[in-house]
Amino acid sequence: MQLQGKYDAKILLAAQMTRAQGLRLKRLSEEAYQPAQYARDLSFTEAARRIQALEAEIELANSF
Repeated sequence: MQLQGKYDAKILLAAQMTRAQGLRLKRLSEEAYQPAQYARDLSFTEAARRIQALEAEIELANSF
């Protein structure tokens, strides 16, 4: 049973955004004036998607 508990914890941690993603997403969402893009309970994949979208938006805005 103990092995199963460790496995479940690994899945849970892999599904959650990392601390680095959280910090980056928070900074980017503030820079893009879109604070609603940041949420503490995002998955790793959703955080990566939002980071990529915000980076593209900021890059586009900076090109003008």
